[in-house]
Amino acid sequence: MDCDVAVLGGGPGGYPAAIRAAQLGAKVVCVEKEPELGGTCLRVGCIPTKAWVQTAHALKSAEESFGKFGVTVGEARLDFAHANEWKDAVVKQMTSGVASLFKANGVEWVRGVGRFRDANTLAVEGGEDVSFKSAIVATGSSPLRPPIDGIDSRLCVDSTGLLAQTEVPRRLVVLGGGVIGCEFASIFRRFGAEVTVVEMLPRLIPMEDEDASMELARQFEKRGIALHLEQQCRKLEESGGGLIVHFGEGETVEADLMLVSVGRGPNVRDLGLEEIGVELDPRKGIAADEHRRTTVPHIYATGDCAGYWQLAHTAFREGEVAAENACGHDAVVDNRAVPRPIYTDPEIAGVGLTEAEAREQYGDDIAVGRAPWIAIARAVMQDETVGWVKTIHETRYGELLGLVMVGPHVTDLIEAGVVAIDAEATVETVADGMAAHPTLSEAIKEAGLVGLGRPIHLPPRKRAAARA
Repeated sequence: MDCDVAVLGGGPGGYPAAIRAAQLGAKVVCVEKEPELGGTCLRVGCIPTKAWVQTAHALKSAEESFGKFGVTVGEARLDFAHANEWKDAVVKQMTSGVASLFKANGVEWVRGVGRFRDANTLAVEGGEDVSFKSAIVATGSSPLRPPIDGIDSRLCVDSTGLLAQTEVPRRLVVLGGGVIGCEFASIFRRFGAEVTVVEMLPRLIPMEDEDASMELARQFEKRGIALHLEQQCRKLEESGGGLIVHFGEGETVEADLMLVSVGRGPNVRDLGLEEIGVELDPRKGIAADEHRRTTVPHIYATGDCAGYWQLAHTAFREGEVAAENACGHDAVVDNRAVPRPIYTDPEIAGVGLTEAEAREQYGDDIAVGRAPWIAIARAVMQDETVGWVKTIHETRYGELLGLVMVGPHVTDLIEAGVVAIDAEATVETVADGMAAHPTLSEAIKEAGLVGLGRPIHLPPRKRAAARA
């Protein structure tokens, strides 16, 4: 089978690459071993997880807000079987949608395990070889398992295993306080589980803005999630049908299930890449430049297997860029304005530099504006006033460097910051623009005004300090 572009992997890094190459007139073949397209994200990652997030949001509204809104319902309770049916239906709709897009764009899907036979041929297990002019590798990543005694227990699951559960565990321990661990901790606490997080670093979501990390920790503790930070898991042992987790200096906690979420590693083994001259990075996977070109010029790599970011939306863009370059165009990936959504309760989102990164790069020429949701009418109406919006800008030219948000719907609102930073907008552009009233987006404008020292819906800092 001959083609112009062969794509190995049908996930967020692969299927957009295949579609974009086809749009540019290439004959495209996508080799995917799973029975459904969409990769980890659509099948066993972000899509089913966020379907559960919607269930958790609904429970929270019923438990905490409906009465305030004047809506009387019976006692809210979780029907986990129906929640799983909803999750699975969403996954089915999204994965079948990718297959339909392939058909509409003329992309041929070859089902099977692919491996490079040589620099211009993919061998497909049980099928016909695929010969190509250019190839795009998008094989994704897999959960890592740290070398801890007892971690091979059937009661230790990764994110895929947790999504397959048919009952809510009474006691859940989450090993790892990163994005995945925190999202599941938040979900299962709302589902009624006793949740404990064990994290070896000093704070949750350690790559995010420190203020956001601290806010999340405060809200988790208010919700009854036990946090053990700067603690390393030592060993695990099964006992009485449950699990005893040993961590720190002789501390233990009992669990019915443990989620192991300490990171993901690139899927690059047994692909034949090294044999054809593709350089592999021991930590990040396939070495690729801003064009997503590997050390073999006609072979590209996108998404988790190339290791720039482990985010579906970065993989989407990388796939488009790789496809354009594979078809003779000149495109690059700009990582300056990558949104960082975290679907916890409260939600967190950031884009651009964190405050610490900005101060490291610009020193004292940094100003920060912060607007709490309690000052925003729409947030008050929605009974969602936990958190804030923070703008970060440099003071010489006023360029917006970062936007960090904690609170309602911030994973949707962050796109405003993506556009602003991509456009190299100033904080004045953000602060002086019109935000529709009453909306949550007013908090972004207000934070910009605070950063400029001229807030409208908050007291000036000096007067507030004097009254205090």
